[in-house]
Amino acid sequence: MSAAWLALLQQHRSIAVIRAPEISLGVEMATATAAGGIRLIEITWNSDRPAALIQRLQKHLPDCVIGVGTLRSVRDVEEAIAAGAQFLFSPYTDFAMIEAAARQDIPIVTGALTPTEIMRAWQAGAACVKVFPIQAMGGATYIRSLQEPLGEIPLIPTGGVTIANAAEFIQAGAIAVGLSGQLFPKQAIEF
Repeated sequence: MSAAWLALLQQHRSIAVIRAPEISLGVEMATATAAGGIRLIEITWNSDRPAALIQRLQKHLPDCVIGVGTLRSVRDVEEAIAAGAQFLFSPYTDFAMIEAAARQDIPIVTGALTPTEIMRAWQAGAACVKVFPIQAMGGATYIRSLQEPLGEIPLIPTGGVTIANAAEFIQAGAIAVGLSGQLFPKQAIEF
């Protein structure tokens, strides 16, 4: 599981994070994302009917890998896996969530910010560590500073990654980036 997941990240380098207030809008957002070349799509669990949206996207976008983010409990993890999620993200590290994902052989990326948190998430079995919110810590400079002591841990910064600065994060050592707000600015998706 981990080698295949890491290879996928190294191939694609970006994950589109979609928070859909309405399921049909989520389909449109994911379709636009795929048309733009992004193949890793994360649907936030606080989207409108996320399980149904995941299932629709897997049929509608068979060339994409559809995952789930904003998971906050073991129950969320189990429901996301049952819906067909191919990868999982959480804004924080919860060991029970990591164990639940590992039992199903689904990669989970858990959130952490400090070196201690990052190391604990990795040691607990996270497939990668989501460094969130990255802009609060100085952006790509922070990822670069983590490389010397923690370079073996694959990091995915989110929370301030933009199209303009995404390459800086990859150059600083991130395995991939999570793009959210700039892909679909709030004013563009309000109805």
